[in-house]
Amino acid sequence: MDLAAIREDVAVIDALLRDIADRPVDLADPDWQAKLSAARPPAEEAGVAAEAAAALTALLDVYELGDAARDEVRRIFRTHRAFSWGAGLRGEFPSVATEFRRRLVHISARDQYADPRDDLVEIWELCEWARDKGIDVEPVLHAVADISGEVDHFGMGSTRRLILRGLERH
Repeated sequence: MDLAAIREDVAVIDALLRDIADRPVDLADPDWQAKLSAARPPAEEAGVAAEAAAALTALLDVYELGDAARDEVRRIFRTHRAFSWGAGLRGEFPSVATEFRRRLVHISARDQYADPRDDLVEIWELCEWARDKGIDVEPVLHAVADISGEVDHFGMGSTRRLILRGLERH
């Protein structure tokens, strides 16, 4: 599948996820966090889980394979915020190491799509999870950092720098 076709699929999925992504959360409700946790994943609720997973997989494959397309993949994630928020990795991974790398690549490709603080916490949690599973995270972090963006979108450093902060222990 070419990037133009993937972009079209992402645009359709983004439109279907937008109402869910923009739905207000009643922070005055004492059970708001439990309700959010109990809710179905956004792509499932929109009825596009399989399509979202396929589009995300295709985007990440393109992102990993080529320098030339990486900026365009980052643009697709920035342009399609509901997709970025609502499409998640699904399925089984052949190994913990493969899952760890793919989740980092996903963060790299999103390129600080919403809040780099959330990305940083996710990176730290992923690294601790991988370390607990016996994965040497350092070479994976360096490999993913090498394909990550250099733009500091929010004043917390580039995605490349955020990925490398996974070397820190928390």
